[in-house]
This record gives sequence, C-alpha cells and structure tokens, in this order.
Amino acid sequence: MKYPPQQTNLHTHTERCKHASGNVADYVTAAARQGCRLLGMTDHCPFPDDRWLFVRMESRELEPYLDEIDAARKLVPEVELLGGLECEYIPDRHSYYEDVFLANERIQFLVGGVHWVCHEGEWIGLGELSTPAHLASHARNLIETMESGLFSYLAHPDNFGIYYRDWDANCESCARDVLSAAASLQVPLEINGYGMRKPRVDTAQGSRWMYPLLPFWELAAEYDIQVVCNSDAHRPMDVMANIPEGILIASTCGLTLADPVQMIPSLDS
Repeated sequence: MKYPPQQTNLHTHTERCKHASGNVADYVTAAARQGCRLLGMTDHCPFPDDRWLFVRMESRELEPYLDEIDAARKLVPEVELLGGLECEYIPDRHSYYEDVFLANERIQFLVGGVHWVCHEGEWIGLGELSTPAHLASHARNLIETMESGLFSYLAHPDNFGIYYRDWDANCESCARDVLSAAASLQVPLEINGYGMRKPRVDTAQGSRWMYPLLPFWELAAEYDIQVVCNSDAHRPMDVMANIPEGILIASTCGLTLADPVQMIPSLDS
C-alpha cells in the first residue's frame, strides 16, 4: 500500500466540534512526530438548520475550517493532509451533502457516523437507547447511511455497545444486518480506537471496551468486507492512538484492510 495502515489515520476532530481540543496545525504537527503519513481531518459537519450545535461546528465555520486545513498543509508538507467531515446521514437532506460538501473541491471525503438514531420518527441520542427496538432502528440508520453512497467508510458501526451492554441475539441480528449491507454495498467499516480510550463497561460477559465490540468483528470474518483502523483522535497526543490495537483485531479476525487510495479517489490524482 502507498499508505501503510500503521501510518494512516482518517478520523480526527478539532476544537470546532466542542468536545475535542487543538486545531488542525496541532494535529498535523503531532502526526508528523508520531510517524503518520496520511491524516484525514473529519470534524462533525454543520447542518443548514444548525442542529446539534453542542457537538459540531456552525454552518458559518465550514470555510474557516477548510482554510485551516489548507494552511496546515503548507506547515507540515511531509504529511498528506485531507479535508473531510464526519456526518450524520439525514435522508431528507441528501442533496445538501452533495451540493454543499461533495461539490466543494476542498472536501475530499465524507465519513458516515451514527450518533443519533431516528426511531419512530424521532431523533434520539445514543445515550437514550436501551431496547431491542432501538437496536433495530440503529441498524436501519447504519444501513441507510451506507446506502446513500455519500461516504468513504462507516465509522464505529459497533458503537451500539455504548448503550446496549450485553451481547445477545438482538446484537447479533443488528451486526449481521449491518455486515451484510456493508458486504453488498462494499462500504468499508471502521475499527475505531476511541472506544479503547473511554471508560470500560461492565456486562454479563465481563468488562469490555465500549467499542470495538469483539463479537461484532468476529462475525465480520464471515462477510466479504474491508476495514479501516482509525484513532478517532480528539486530542493531538492521540492522533495515532490505538491504531496498532485495531490492526491486531483485524488480523486476528482475518479481516482485509482497505486501501485509502481506493476509498478516496483524489489520493490517486
């Protein structure tokens, strides 16, 4: 690969998302020190109605964010720096992603990340979900995100482990639905390192990370999918954190690592 997985991170947040620290220059400088060759900035996207502002930038901040990325490229040219966004997928706003984000030549890729679930017509945060019906809605949201065709990969597809603690038949059903869709649509799935840096949770099966969920990735071995291992950095010091552990999970489960050049066409230009 042109960009070895152990030298790549395609999931990075800055202070603009209001739950991370540091600016783009801080991250790219840290990336160079930590041996990163390819860094993707993926702050949470703004929406035209400025919804969920407590965890994302405002619409007016999008161009300054991209300006910051352009400036950081000149500051640390030895790191290939990509401009991207992590997005909740809202189906009735599909054209917004195309017309505002993908039509902007400075935005090189979008990441699909589900943090709110549309359940029975109402958007509910992950922390509020607790039932098998919620889990089924979460799976549908993940699948709709992949079916949109907008995103280079699906972030933390197993983050239902944050709220649905015990692995059971409902979890397996959710996982199989998501994995089957990923295989059919050929959308890479992310093994996300951020969950390894969060407090562990106690379950009927014992203490574990919030995510990655090991049973999810063990099931993934049964499907024709590719995976990408990212840090999901929220601090410059974590820009390459837990990527080796993610690669080990992929290797142990016999999963194929995605090539960034195939995921992000502009890299091949």
